[in-house]
Amino acid sequence: MAVQLQTVKGLLKEIALRRIQLTPYRFCSNAACGVVYFGDAGDRFGTGDIRVPVCHKQMAGSRLLCYCFGETEAVIRGELLQSGRAEVVDRIREHIAADRCACDIRNPRGACCLGDAIAAVKRIEAEIEGRTNDGVLTNVPNR
Repeated sequence: MAVQLQTVKGLLKEIALRRIQLTPYRFCSNAACGVVYFGDAGDRFGTGDIRVPVCHKQMAGSRLLCYCFGETEAVIRGELLQSGRAEVVDRIREHIAADRCACDIRNPRGACCLGDAIAAVKRIEAEIEGRTNDGVLTNVPNR
């Protein structure tokens, strides 16, 4: 997926920023790959070159999903366990409607986090539904 150069420049640590080329970059979402950005000039930047944790490169559980407003998988899980409903998607939609988001710059993927949040809610709901009354997982979906 292509990302804006300003996103890459904004998220690189200082030492990595010294190596940037003024060419197009792409984001690698493969969790098994240590590369976050790769450029047309052959340069690559890994997770150690980025200022923030990269959601797509981390194991599910408490990952940061919304880089603008700090929404995490842990918040989603807590809301679902406490009230049976996750409000995160509604909150993000409200921020989008109020034009408060800066996903194109703050999110390493350079795109809106809403789809990631919706997918996380569905995944966590399925995990919770797989629990028995004693809290033991009985049906954990593949990740």
